[in-house]
Amino acid sequence: MKSLLLSVVLAALGSGPALAGKAFVSNERGNTITVIDTDSWEVLTEFPGGNRPRGITLSPDGALLYVCASDDDTVRVFDTETYEELYTLPSGPDPELFVLDPAGSPLYIANEDDNLVTVTDTQSHSILAEIPVGVEPEGMAISPDEKWVVNTSETTNMAHFISTEDYEIKHNVLVDQRPRYAEYAKDGKRLFVSAEIGGTVSVIDIAGDGTPTLKQKIGFEVPGVLPEWLQPVGIRITSDGSRIFVALGPANRVAVIDGASLEVVDYIMVGQRVWQMAFTPDEAFLVTTNGNSNDVTVIDVAREKAIKSVQVGQQPWGVAITPE
Repeated sequence: MKSLLLSVVLAALGSGPALAGKAFVSNERGNTITVIDTDSWEVLTEFPGGNRPRGITLSPDGALLYVCASDDDTVRVFDTETYEELYTLPSGPDPELFVLDPAGSPLYIANEDDNLVTVTDTQSHSILAEIPVGVEPEGMAISPDEKWVVNTSETTNMAHFISTEDYEIKHNVLVDQRPRYAEYAKDGKRLFVSAEIGGTVSVIDIAGDGTPTLKQKIGFEVPGVLPEWLQPVGIRITSDGSRIFVALGPANRVAVIDGASLEVVDYIMVGQRVWQMAFTPDEAFLVTTNGNSNDVTVIDVAREKAIKSVQVGQQPWGVAITPE
C-alpha cells in the first residue's frame, strides 16, 4: 500500500503544473508578435513576425503559430514555445486573412491583391489550388462540417461559398459595402458577415445542404458616436450561440448581440479602433485588438465588461489564443 501511495505522489509531482495559456497578437505596423500570459494578463515577450503581420491562427494542438506576413507574400510558421520561426508556407501575394481546416490542413488564404483564395497544404507545404473570387478578398470562414469555405470580397460586396470538395464557388450572397469578416455559428445553421462601410452585420441562414439565404441585417447605434464611425469588423460567437460580439472599429466599442432575438443589447467600451477578437478556450474572456491605442482589451464575457488593458506592439491587428 505504501509503495502504491508513493507512486501516486511521485506521478503527481512529476506531472507539474498546467501550462499557462498564451495570446499571440500580430502588430501590423510594428512587424512583431506580442505574447501575453492569459492567466496573469502580463506580456511575456515580443518577437519578429515578418513584414506587416495581420492574419494569425494556431494549429489545432496549439504547437504552431501561423502568421500572414502580408508584405512578405508568405505565411510564417513559429513554434509557440520557443518562438523560433520554423519555416514558411506558400500563400500567394499579399495574404491578409486565412482559416485553417480543423483537421490542421489545408489553410485557406485570402490574397487581397490578386482576387484569389489560395489553398495550401500545411503538411507538404504545397499549393493545392488557387480559387478566383471577387475583388479584394479578405474575410475567411469554414463551416463546422468542413464542407464549405466562405470568402468575403470587399469591393464585390459578396460572400462566396466555396465547396471544399472541388474548390468551386457554388453560391454568392450580396451583403453590404466592404465586408471584412465572416463567422459561422457553432451549429453551422447561420453565418454572420460584417460590412465595415455598410455599418451592418448580415445574418445568413444555412440550409442542411449548405445553401445560404440572407435573413436580415443588424445595424448599430451608439449615442454620441457618429454613424460613419460604426464600422463592424471582427465577429465572435459563443459556443452556445447566446451572444454575438462585434468589433466596431473607430467607434471603440464591441457590440453585444442576443443570439436568439438578434437584437443589440449592449456596447462595451474598449481601446481605439477595435479590430479583431478571440476567446480564451473556456470563453470566460474575450480579447480585442485595438490598432490606434496599441493595446488589447480583456473583456469578462459573463459580466460583458472590459476589465483590463494590455499594451502591445504598434498597431495590433489580429489575435490567436492557445487551445486547452
